Amino acid sequence: MIDIEDMRLAVTLARSESLSAAARALNVSPPALSMRLRKLEARLGVALANRDARRLSLTAEGERFAHESSLLLDRIEALPESFLQHDQQLLGTLRLAAPFGYGRQRIAPLLARFAKLHPGLILHLDLRETPWPDRHDSDAVIHIGSVNDSSWIAKTLTRNERWLCASPAYLKQYGTPAQPAQLAEHRCICIRENDEDVTLWHLRKGGGQHTLRIEPSLLSNDGGVARRWAEQGLGIVLRSQWDVGDAIAQGRLVRVLADWQFDSAPVSLLVPSRKLRSARMQALITFLEEATGA
Repeated sequence: MIDIEDMRLAVTLARSESLSAAARALNVSPPALSMRLRKLEARLGVALANRDARRLSLTAEGERFAHESSLLLDRIEALPESFLQHDQQLLGTLRLAAPFGYGRQRIAPLLARFAKLHPGLILHLDLRETPWPDRHDSDAVIHIGSVNDSSWIAKTLTRNERWLCASPAYLKQYGTPAQPAQLAEHRCICIRENDEDVTLWHLRKGGGQHTLRIEPSLLSNDGGVARRWAEQGLGIVLRSQWDVGDAIAQGRLVRVLADWQFDSAPVSLLVPSRKLRSARMQALITFLEEATGA
């Protein structure tokens, strides 16, 4: 007989990188968790996971069991909501994944407001370098950039242009480029994320287009670090509008080639395309769309 705790165990294992991490998430000791896993495997007659001291990975059977368990737990958690009146509190758990920088600056404050509106909910915010596609069975994902996956629905929250910026001190020392080709003479800062070709910059102005291959003087996988380097006068950076908007308003950065457009990176909320969507998930979608002016 499979019970709810067995299903929660499988779902937690699917989201964890090690047995000890899964044990911490379930508030049990690793030996106790190992025993529970062995009993569940014996009951099912299949191996669910491959584990050693450091790594944990699910077998094909384990992946299937965790996936089916996740769907069943969602339905069980959503069941009380189906009986709630409009003036009653939402219940259950919502798991939202987001990129580190945008998650800290924009999503965390919004989620705090959402938590005050719905105190009966348990909210998880999982900040990751690449929340998509490494979503770890999240209920929803904040993604910056384009995405193609028919099993998830993308709801655009904001357009998010990319702006080329430098500090006033840098521009005073090295001059301000007037044409894209002049960027080859400047120190450029690049951000490596989402496996994109970040050294290839595409610019548009009117009907004209220009493509540049940048040789970065500085390179980081953290956008916040790259922005701070630019603020310190170390070079020109191509960065999302949401991250550099305040620095530009306060004069720490200045837009460069402002009459040229770069590829945008829209901020989207990704949700599974399930026919049955819980009331708490719909509440989160509506809140984020209204809060961001989508």
